[in-house]
Amino acid sequence: MQMSILPILLLLMGQQTAPPTSQAPAAETRQAPAQTQNVTSREAPATPPPAPQQRQVRGPGIPGPGPAVGGQVSETPVITHHSIVVNGRTINYTAKVGQMPLKNPAGDTEAHIFYMAYTVDGQNNGARRPLTFCFNGGPGSASMWVHMGGMGPRSPKLMPNGSMPPPPYQLIDNKDTWLDTTDLVFVDPVGTGYSRAKNLEIAKRMNGVQGDIQSVGEFMRLYVAENNRELSPLFIAGESYGTFRAAGLAGYLIDRGLAFNGIVLIGTTLNLETIWSRSDDLVYELELPTYAADAWYHKKIASDLQKKDLKSVLKEAEDFALGEYALALNKGDKLSGPERKAIVDKLVRYTGLDATYIEQSNLRFDVQHFTRQLLRDRNQTIGRYDGRLTGDSSLNTGETSEYDPSSTEITPPFTAAFTSYIRNELNYKTDMYYYPSGGIQPWDYGVQNGFGDTTSLLRNAFTKNPYMKVMIAAGYFDLATPFWAVDYTFNHMGLHPDMHKRISWDFYPAGHMLYIDSESHAKLHRDVAAFLSSALPEGEAP
Repeated sequence: MQMSILPILLLLMGQQTAPPTSQAPAAETRQAPAQTQNVTSREAPATPPPAPQQRQVRGPGIPGPGPAVGGQVSETPVITHHSIVVNGRTINYTAKVGQMPLKNPAGDTEAHIFYMAYTVDGQNNGARRPLTFCFNGGPGSASMWVHMGGMGPRSPKLMPNGSMPPPPYQLIDNKDTWLDTTDLVFVDPVGTGYSRAKNLEIAKRMNGVQGDIQSVGEFMRLYVAENNRELSPLFIAGESYGTFRAAGLAGYLIDRGLAFNGIVLIGTTLNLETIWSRSDDLVYELELPTYAADAWYHKKIASDLQKKDLKSVLKEAEDFALGEYALALNKGDKLSGPERKAIVDKLVRYTGLDATYIEQSNLRFDVQHFTRQLLRDRNQTIGRYDGRLTGDSSLNTGETSEYDPSSTEITPPFTAAFTSYIRNELNYKTDMYYYPSGGIQPWDYGVQNGFGDTTSLLRNAFTKNPYMKVMIAAGYFDLATPFWAVDYTFNHMGLHPDMHKRISWDFYPAGHMLYIDSESHAKLHRDVAAFLSSALPEGEAP
């Protein structure tokens, strides 16, 4: 996820990463975690990245600007045992928290990847139980968000729509944990969470599209081998930039003998041009249906559309976006006066924005402007990650939003819940700083004058693994990775028709982190369970 502590939820959380420094931060003192056996029972990804911002130093132990690097850490995992009730069934499970060393060909450790793994106890043939690797995006975001918000066994208690409850915060059982259908491994890529590169040079190599895929891929290979999971059905679940990474990993690892049964993509972006580029008009077209969804939710859309259900509104907005609107934008200054007036009127109809504002914006407005403009008459800003959530704007003069309420409203409860959980329930104690976001070098996208793209790697996996399936989970109110941009991407990948049959689409009345909404949270659990079952060989059961 992104901003202050969260700024990077997922890529598209905006990408505020710490600027590089010429020297590594002072060495951190670490407390080697001892292996324990603690039994606990419980009853039932917009615009290109902004300029880097320095992290404010608040006191001892809070790192200054710079990538996360480190020295020695304990490689002895901490093991605890727990139980949870899901759908009336008690599930006993083991939690394993540790640091996986990544070594170079000479056998020298170059980095450690921090992970938190959950395996269900008492399986007659545990090696055949599905295993899912999970991570967030950023790049530069730790897995805390999908872990505590959607998939893991414990969660912060939020309001039903996912907004912040009054403090103090509560840690509760996640009745929709994925543990009833799959074992889970939450991965913090190098520079996020507690994961560290040995030095700045290695951090720089691993903090980029290629290095990230290689390092996370090596972790996955090692985990599978060291835990005897070679014969397990394997899955990946990524969010935001994590979907970009997941697509890359599927294509990268298939050439190294590691095939996946399925990939779950939440808040998807595989071709960053579809969400960042303003050099052409495509992004404006792909964002428009989400603008319509947000306008409909806040009752700012045309009155006749307001009476319709959301899906009907979106179908009309989609047709307009890639039809009349696309044609008008392509005409540029050749657009005649009457044609321009007609397009302005249609944009007012679908977005709820003022005609004068649309005209003065030359029919084009990006996410940062839209989130500020939609509810300006109410002195409010809507969220980028989740357009349903709003925040007050005391200064009502800015052109763009001052902050993202869909980020600031979830950061405190998530941070408090995770910090308490890992120390007090999982018994992992260290004085290292946990980077929810940041801690990375400026990201190397491996392209010049262009944008990162892992669609070819996903196509490679589809081609070489005829059994792999993909589930796409998209939130209607997500302006970080608009659902229509995802649709466009998958329809321009050059996939064989049979490959499209292996792709399932699930849509949610929520935002980027769709699992923070209580109804979407439960729906995601059901959809994932059905997807995992469909991706297993006949006769296998999760």
